[in-house]
Amino acid sequence: MTEINPRNWRKSTRSGGQHGNCVEAGSDSGKVAIRDTAAREAGAITLPAAHFATLLAAARTGALTL
Repeated sequence: MTEINPRNWRKSTRSGGQHGNCVEAGSDSGKVAIRDTAAREAGAITLPAAHFATLLAAARTGALTL
């Protein structure tokens, strides 16, 4: 697996700030990495940008059953 090193990490606007339920996403070389803000040292999940866009669209429309 190729490791990426995003320099543009952004916290989700849906993150609950006060309760530790925060995620960040950053992109590099056509891939998007997602990590837990409170446990950055645990690493990140990396997806191709197109797959991340599909995941994000499904989350926004409520199509995910979590």
